[in-house]
Amino acid sequence: MSRYRYGAYEDGPDPLAPPYDVRDALDAVGDAVLDGTRPDDALRELLRRGLPGAQGHRGLDDMLRQVRERRRAVRDRGRLDGTLERARALLDTAIGQERAELFPDPGDDARLREAELDTLPSDTSQAIRRLSDYDWRSGAARRTFEQLKDLLRGEVLDAQFQGMKQALENQDPAAMRRVKDMMAALNEMLERDARGEHTQDDFDRFMDQYGDMFPDDPQDLEELVDSLARRAAAMDRLLASLSPEQRAELAGLMEQAMQDAGLAMEMTRLGDALRARRPDLGWGRPEQMTGDDPLGMGDATTALAELADLSELEAALGQDYPGARLDDIDEDAVRRALGRQAVDDLEALRRVEKELERQGYLRRNRGKLELTPKAVRRLGETALRRVFSQLTSGRQGDHDQRDAGQAGELTGASREWRFGDEQPLDVVRTVSNAIRRGAMEGGAGLVPRPAAAQAAEPGTADVTEITGVPRPAGVPSGGVKLGVDDFEVHETERRTGAAVCLLVDLSYSMVLRGTWAVAKQTTLALHTLVTSKFPQDAIQIIGFSNYARVLHPEEMAGLDWDMVQGTNLHHALMIAGRHLDRHPDFEPIVLVVTDGEPTAHLRPDGRSLFDYPPSTDTLVLTLAEVDKMTRRGACMNFFMLAEDRRLVSFVEEVARRNGGRVFAPDAERLGEYVVSDYLRVRRGR
Repeated sequence: MSRYRYGAYEDGPDPLAPPYDVRDALDAVGDAVLDGTRPDDALRELLRRGLPGAQGHRGLDDMLRQVRERRRAVRDRGRLDGTLERARALLDTAIGQERAELFPDPGDDARLREAELDTLPSDTSQAIRRLSDYDWRSGAARRTFEQLKDLLRGEVLDAQFQGMKQALENQDPAAMRRVKDMMAALNEMLERDARGEHTQDDFDRFMDQYGDMFPDDPQDLEELVDSLARRAAAMDRLLASLSPEQRAELAGLMEQAMQDAGLAMEMTRLGDALRARRPDLGWGRPEQMTGDDPLGMGDATTALAELADLSELEAALGQDYPGARLDDIDEDAVRRALGRQAVDDLEALRRVEKELERQGYLRRNRGKLELTPKAVRRLGETALRRVFSQLTSGRQGDHDQRDAGQAGELTGASREWRFGDEQPLDVVRTVSNAIRRGAMEGGAGLVPRPAAAQAAEPGTADVTEITGVPRPAGVPSGGVKLGVDDFEVHETERRTGAAVCLLVDLSYSMVLRGTWAVAKQTTLALHTLVTSKFPQDAIQIIGFSNYARVLHPEEMAGLDWDMVQGTNLHHALMIAGRHLDRHPDFEPIVLVVTDGEPTAHLRPDGRSLFDYPPSTDTLVLTLAEVDKMTRRGACMNFFMLAEDRRLVSFVEEVARRNGGRVFAPDAERLGEYVVSDYLRVRRGR
């Protein structure tokens, strides 16, 4: 007996997993498109707001707000001149200690030393340079001055190599020699890379020896260069953010510190190489810090580097540049600034954008997004579902019923099955026909059943397999062979077809009154209802402004209003009449959605003539088409989206001539009125 073990599918994505749920996202995009927004802008707005429904992921706007709050918090950390302030304080302390040691001495040497201290320049860096060869009489002053030089050396190195200050706090000469060796090896590796001689093995050997000096743990030379260049650019922006006097003073301190440490040449080589590799990092761009606490050079450089990263992230999240895509957003920068949850939210937004295209709801045509027919069908289903959710409980209306298969009410009779029938199968009579035919043919219809299971012949089936119950009495141990002529279906009442014309006003006044989106939603809802629930009906959507034209559902979803003058109902009724004439045996239904009386008609030469107030010719020709509809037996129902006096007078005259009804629904309930009226007429036949 074979044994099977089951586990998780590991060879790529699970082929049986349900498709990623983008329905809520598609509905949100569709609502915006129906309201007149381009699909590109609608998708961008969705990504900015975040995903609706149960998914509930944050949008780009929320992340952008957090990034801006983070930038304000970083700016409030302190001032950029902290190193200058500490250096001045230590220098003043050393000079004070030296004066305290000299004051009791009445000798000339003490007076000469005091005079030398009196003539020190006010610039801290120049004063330190003058005192570098001074023979300190006070031991405490000598230790304070050495502390000052250690501070400057550590701050400058920490500004370039994050964490270096802590590594040098023990003042071990061997540690400083190791720093020199590291910088020499780093510069040599950069020069080899510039000549095309660098390999990953070279980098791995470098990290094995000096990796503890790089806490961000870069994996290759490019990552290391990126990290160092960002800090170097931040240090350059620190200098640019100071006043000219402060800038000169701090630059002098840095130069003096590097000369004392024997690192000046290597630091210059490194700075030039980093600037040449990454000239795009905003070198020399000033940045403002608004805090009160003084920051050391290393901490200030870290703050400025973080501000630069946040600025880049803010620009990427803003998506305000041509060709912007979510793939432009650096996931690592999001993680550093906003945490892991923000990365998950970003990934969800990226997936929605990709899935809408992969699942066939959006497509790119010449670089622009557009809705596909599949998406339009989905929007129609959503619009129809919303309409039915608004219908009052208990009123006559349609509803979901997934277990029904007949096209009408059962009559109790059955008939032979014909190709294309959708009525339910009469199983009892079908099997009885096969048994009777088999008996009349001398048992030819009885098929002996072999001991072992075997495949049935084409066009045959075992009755026990069909019914799923034990064999009926009189049926031998074999099976019943079913033929095509044996099948019978339950007979249902005949359901007539309807020719439906929906005339939708496309004039600019529909936009001004805020009814444009609901008119398009109503159109899609009615089209979906007819094509899905009443497929035997023939529906035509006709839009009219100065001219009328037939609209397809895919066109209706992204349709813009017509910036022209004229409400040419005359032309629309002519087109609707041709549709009804093509279906003479169908029940005619004409529904008109408008917010104004007719103000245009077609002249004999086929050109549109606009006149306001409506001319007599416009009214006469339009009412003539209404009379033709009446003679066709078409009942015209009007849905007024305004209460203009002329419009009311016109539709009342149409109702008097045609016998149709007039509705004045709120814009939000237009779909409910149109769909309900169609169902009322449909079920009244």
